[in-house]
Amino acid sequence: MDEKLRRIAKAEEEAREIRRKSANWDFINSLPPKLRIAIEYYIETGDIYNGTKLAGLAVDEFNELRIKAGIIAVD
Repeated sequence: MDEKLRRIAKAEEEAREIRRKSANWDFINSLPPKLRIAIEYYIETGDIYNGTKLAGLAVDEFNELRIKAGIIAVD
């Protein structure tokens, strides 16, 4: 079980790093605070549904914002 948890944690960290590196930080930092916080939350967690709630957007609207921010969707 410990090995499985380590693999999951490693995969989550790798996905987080990909999202961080692909992100257009100049664009993200230019966003209003509510959207910036939601996008940063998504980058750190990969949780699009709670990101949309934080942003106050529909999933498709948030996904468009993610694309504009250059963030790669990693599953």
